[in-house]
Amino acid sequence: MEQFYQILAWASVFLYWLTIAVVTVRVVFKRRVVGVSLAWLMIIYIIPVGGVIAYFMFGELNLGKKRAERARDMFQPFEDWFQRLNDCPVHQPELLNDHSRPLNDLCENRLRIPALSGNTLSLQDAPHTILRSLVEDINSAEHMIHMEFYIWHPGGMADEVASALILAAKRGVKVRVLLDAAGSMRFFRSHWPKMMRHAGIELIEALAVSPLRLFLRRMDLRLHRKIVVIDERIAYTGSMNLVDPAFFKTDAGVGQWIDVMVRVTGPTVSVLHGIQSWDWEVETGQRFLPSLPECRLPNTEDDSIDMVQVIPSGPGMPDEIIHQVLLLSIYQAKESVVITTPYFIPSENLLHAMKGAAQRGVSVDIIIPDKNDSLMVEWASRSFFTELLTAGVKIHRFHGGLLHTKSVVIDKTHCLIGTVNLDMRSLWLNFEVTLAVDNEEFTRQLSWLQQEYIKNSSQVDPKTWQQRHITNKLFEQFFYMFSPLL
Repeated sequence: MEQFYQILAWASVFLYWLTIAVVTVRVVFKRRVVGVSLAWLMIIYIIPVGGVIAYFMFGELNLGKKRAERARDMFQPFEDWFQRLNDCPVHQPELLNDHSRPLNDLCENRLRIPALSGNTLSLQDAPHTILRSLVEDINSAEHMIHMEFYIWHPGGMADEVASALILAAKRGVKVRVLLDAAGSMRFFRSHWPKMMRHAGIELIEALAVSPLRLFLRRMDLRLHRKIVVIDERIAYTGSMNLVDPAFFKTDAGVGQWIDVMVRVTGPTVSVLHGIQSWDWEVETGQRFLPSLPECRLPNTEDDSIDMVQVIPSGPGMPDEIIHQVLLLSIYQAKESVVITTPYFIPSENLLHAMKGAAQRGVSVDIIIPDKNDSLMVEWASRSFFTELLTAGVKIHRFHGGLLHTKSVVIDKTHCLIGTVNLDMRSLWLNFEVTLAVDNEEFTRQLSWLQQEYIKNSSQVDPKTWQQRHITNKLFEQFFYMFSPLL
């Protein structure tokens, strides 16, 4: 019997060693960013068995068999639809400035989505203004309302939006709502889903979370986009979830969330609707390709011409597309780069790009919240401060709440704004969308807003930062090791 147990023990050791070896080879052959691979290998070696299980659950971008098959079947018809936008008169790449033209070439070649002119953009920076504007547009809707959000949290003015949607559905407007299952968990447990469905609203949980699917699909892959399309003539996108900040995470100790949304009219509405249609079909299998835009060229002095490039990312989209756009934007900067992000864990390439910009004389400002709702992200973010401060990057810690705005302004002439955080999850994992805007007036508005954030911030002093307690440095280095996975 003793010999049997010895054989069993040796067999278990061999099986464990073989499993570790196979997973190690799998990690290496995935050829991801070196830091990501090293972080996973460290977890696999340090945490017996649990590290291997964690890797199979969260280590690879697995959309699930059914969704992956749908995405493959969808690609050609959606590519054809986006290609037809090139024939619109409002596709005028010659109007792009020298900074935006390389971004447009990158996105057209990789995404097949062209930049379109003839849009009107309105920057909305107050939550109640955003929600009130949304309710008014919903009340005026005549044909359709399509919405998708990462978080819908009941309470306050978010309930007014829900009531407006129910009334719209009852008067015959076609309403479709797609919400991330994890982010909107509180909403799906409330009374609102039943009321909405009873009124005729199609309400779908995206990427449902279930213990039965732990090894069939990556559970932390989330729908992080925020898009609203009304009557195919008005769209909203930006950083704000469908929440009233006065009722959302009030016990987190970080203050109210600070967000922006962009209200869009013009041809870009159809492009955002196309992205939304993609997400709906991936989740439900139902196809409704939107109508092509009217593509009417502006012919009066009152019409503003905004060249807008819609850039979606996530499974099914070209790898690292938004990461490439960010790098290209920073490398092209000649005078200034101003970035706002709630979660700051840059890739190694982005870190070098920001340091390089500052070292060649470009003014680089990063605005982040003073307090973060994620302790791990907070400590991991601090681990990059020393390198950035030494290179001349200015870091500002915002005191007016949890700054959730995701924006980049380059040389005060063009900008990026949308749902993308400067962290690994947004850059490589989640479904995201951002707008690259080539319009000086809109960019000036966003730049002014960023300066208001800076006025309500304290700048990190390099000398004071170097004198922080040794315990803080140890925590920073510990979480830095896991930063590629956060």
